[in-house]
Order: sequence, then structure tokens, then C-alpha cells
Amino acid sequence: MQFLRFSDLCASGKVRGQRVFIRADLNVPLDDKGKITEDTRIRASLPCIRMALDAGAAVMVTSHLGRPTEGQFKPEDSLAPVAARLAQLLERDVPLRADWVGGVSVQPGDMVLLENCRVNLGEKKNDETLARAMAALCDIFVNDAFGTAHRAEATTYGIAQYAPIACAGPLLAAEIDALTQALAQPARPLAAIVAGSKVSTKLNILQSLASKVDQLIVGGGIANTFMLATGLPIGKSLAEPSLVDDARAVIAAMKARGAEVPIPTDVVTAKSFSAGAPASTKRAQDVEADDLILDIGPETAGRLAAQLQQAGTIVWNGPVGVFEFPAFEGGTRALAQAIAESEAFSIAGGGDTLAAIAKFGIEDHVGYISTGGGAFLEVLEGRTLPAFEILEKRAQNA
Repeated sequence: MQFLRFSDLCASGKVRGQRVFIRADLNVPLDDKGKITEDTRIRASLPCIRMALDAGAAVMVTSHLGRPTEGQFKPEDSLAPVAARLAQLLERDVPLRADWVGGVSVQPGDMVLLENCRVNLGEKKNDETLARAMAALCDIFVNDAFGTAHRAEATTYGIAQYAPIACAGPLLAAEIDALTQALAQPARPLAAIVAGSKVSTKLNILQSLASKVDQLIVGGGIANTFMLATGLPIGKSLAEPSLVDDARAVIAAMKARGAEVPIPTDVVTAKSFSAGAPASTKRAQDVEADDLILDIGPETAGRLAAQLQQAGTIVWNGPVGVFEFPAFEGGTRALAQAIAESEAFSIAGGGDTLAAIAKFGIEDHVGYISTGGGAFLEVLEGRTLPAFEILEKRAQNA
């Protein structure tokens, strides 16, 4: 897709002295005392902010935080902890401005953080009056928040309609580039790992990928449903029997293209769902009525790992077992290591996937780690994200 890049504007000198409005994703977790417990999203926003400051812009940054009620600002909704952390990381003052829609004062070379944008009435429904008022604050709008790219809100869509210039920040641009490389222009074979507790939450993804990928690896409760669809016993494992026909349809769609959905041939089971439960590895057809399948077995893991090492592109969403429990981490660890060792371009997204990547220490060996959960999933479903759509439209009309 074609879109305007903020980095190109900066390189051409078109940002100096301009009012730049950055929609970032600074929605970080806070503890009961309002302290930030994990600041990855703040750190991910720094390149765009620094780029704007270095280019001589008057910089405004905003984000949502939590789930505030529009029009009812509460202290716990404040971006104050974020402002403090940004000030530490940027080694400069980061003033926090409330009630900013009517106007903001900031000089070139300086920045302000605009209070929680979801407190503004009309934000979530993309109110036109609000969007136009925000667009009037800036000369250049920069969307650098992939985590909200699937939402058509006033600060993610509306402002991009009406701002004089609308472009993608470096984080959003990197997401678009990685997703395009993985899904629109993939090196073959294209392998996708889609795992999770329920087929129903990822059925659209599975159906969409079945028309694109060469290997569709399923894991977790999803794999259990596919095992049921092929006549294998799953004991008392998590599954969705009502979606067995849908699973069969995905298998058939892949087979018609000469592709496959590999079904586990061995599994790791337990009698109860707990970290201390004794683990038992057995053939898939030997699962007992009181067994819980909590991981794929070593034979299956080895076969899938070998396939991944031959792939040209790998898309990863979801661990294939209960990797949080040491006895049931083997399958996810084996696939993570295969991805790390593969020469394929790999892209991974989703909270559990990122946790697995961190646990197995392969961050530096994944081609691109996506910062958005819901947005990443919607791209896998084949949807065009609103933030992508409006930036492409603005680029065409520029």
C-alpha cells in the first residue's frame, strides 16, 4: 500500500517549524498505586517523538490509557505517570496538558503530552466536530499507534481526514512494511502458526489464511478441535465440538490447494490443569477419557520445527501449549527455536506470543515483533485496518 512516511517529511526538511500531532500508543499497565509496571509501548514511541523534535517541530503527543468514560475525567485516567516516564527517557520536560481540544501552545523544538484522548466526548465514535477541532491544532498528523489501527476513532481516523497532512510514524510504517512482506508479498513456503484456546475467536483468521498459506499449524484448544475433526480422542481437553465442521472445511480448503494442516501425532497430557501435574507423553490416538492435552508431543514438535526451518515466511500468533508450566513448554520452545534458527522472514504478534518469545529469549531472532494484538489479528483475518485505509486515501489525494 502507498502512504506518506513521517521520516520522509523530516528528511526533506518539511517538518521544521510545523505543528506536529502524534497519535501514539502509550497505554501501559499500571499497578494499584498508579505506577507503570511495564513500559515497552512508551519506549516504542520514542523514535517518532525524537524524530519530530530533531526535525524542529512543535510536538504534541496523545494516547488513550485504560478505559475512561468519555466526558468524565478521573485521576486514574491521567497520563501523568506516562509524562513522568517520557521525561526520564527523553531527558527533558514533558508538560501534560488537559482540556486541549480548544487549543495548545507549544514552540518548535518543544513537546507537550495531551491528556488521555478517550476522555474527549466523541472520540470512540469518531465525531466529526471533534476530529476537525483536533485537526485544526496541527499542520502534520502522525499516526504511530498500530495497537489502535483497527479502530476508527477521532484520533486514529477522523483527524487524519481533516489534517493538512496525514502520515505514518516509524512504528506504524514498520508494521505496515512487515505485514506486507509477510502476507501480501511473502517468500514461499508461507507457514502460519495460529494457536489459542478457541477456534471461534480465530475462525475468520483460519479461513482467511487457508487461502494463502502453504502450512497452517494449529495449537492449543484450536488443535484439539482439529483433532476431533479427524476422529482423534481428546479426553476432557478444551475444544469446541460445535465447530468440528468448520475445522474440516479449513482442512479441505488447504488440501484442495495442495497444502496441509498438520495434526498432532503425539501429545503431552495431564490429569489436571496445574503446574505441578505429572506430564505424560503419548500417541494422539491413545488419549484417555480423563486426559487434558496441554502440549504437542516431541515427535510432532520435531516435525513442525523441520517444516518451519524450510519456510520462506513465518507468521506466528499463539503458543502451541501451556508454556507457562515447565512440563508443558516443550512444543512452544521447539517451534520458537526453529523460528529463531530459520532463515525465513518471521513476524509474530499477540500477547501470549510475545510472552513466549521473551521466555525463550529469541527477541533478536524474530524478523518483526508486532506491537498490536487486536490489530495484528484483524490483518490476519484479511481486513483492511481503518488507520491504513485513511492514510492510503490521503496519500492518493496528496
